[in-house]
Amino acid sequence: MAGLAGRPGSWGGLVLRVGQAGFAAACVGVMSSSPGFASYTAFCYLIASMGLQTLWSLGLACLDGYAIKAKKDLTYPILVSLFVVGDSVTAILSFAASCSAGGVVVLFERDVLFCRRYPQLPCGRYELATAFAFLSWAFSATSALIMFWLLAAS
Repeated sequence: MAGLAGRPGSWGGLVLRVGQAGFAAACVGVMSSSPGFASYTAFCYLIASMGLQTLWSLGLACLDGYAIKAKKDLTYPILVSLFVVGDSVTAILSFAASCSAGGVVVLFERDVLFCRRYPQLPCGRYELATAFAFLSWAFSATSALIMFWLLAAS
């Protein structure tokens, strides 16, 4: 499986990790700059989940960068199984947080029309942060699937 794109210690893996961390950090930045987000549990959960995603992804991006520079192989079964667990947990948490925040955004925009009645709500920021969270989840889910594939192949 040395040629699998996105494996740990490769340029593809580094791109996946940087994408995860970048979109998660963008989500945290946009949501935390929105006034009143702390009044809604789904948005607080989104911040917590994306914060964890950012830390996990940055840590593994640094590990990938080191492995590329030192030409190390990170596809040992024990190490890959750790990546599988971490990626799976963060992907599931990211998906749950993204869906819950997306549900609140849809509720505000389309169902109860809060965004029209209360123009002081930063609904555009809520939407943008939720979109960033879904993009981060997409990178995270891709990475988790690659790690499952590597673990099964080893």
